[in-house]
Amino acid sequence: MFDARDEGMTEFQKNLSTLLSDMPKEAKKVLRKAGSKARTIAARVSRQNIKKRTGTYHKSWKRGKVWQEDDGSYKVRFYNNAPHAHLLEDGHRIVGKDGSEHGFKPGYKIIDKANQQVEEKWEDILEKEIDKLIDKM
Repeated sequence: MFDARDEGMTEFQKNLSTLLSDMPKEAKKVLRKAGSKARTIAARVSRQNIKKRTGTYHKSWKRGKVWQEDDGSYKVRFYNNAPHAHLLEDGHRIVGKDGSEHGFKPGYKIIDKANQQVEEKWEDILEKEIDKLIDKM
């Protein structure tokens, strides 16, 4: 006896088995998209906290590659590749042209602030990306 519901279930099972076989690739795609959103959050935080001079620092936010840890978990990072990013992040000595030191400029700790915001929103970001993946199925 043939039932239309059975046909839909077998199609769903085929889609599900295809999705499970492609899971490592799909997990990397989802994390790449989520990492890009985290990068966007970091860029927004930097624009809010640091005055723009040339804009090089604000344009230099990047998302790294997705990699798999030894325990099987996937990770992604965001970073700023501007040559002076570490000075703005961690702080630096203020030195005059004659070499005399005039004090210390504390760092803005943008990555720490951005990490805090990303951690608050991370589940929502991943949930939206996984929903898009399931809808595609």
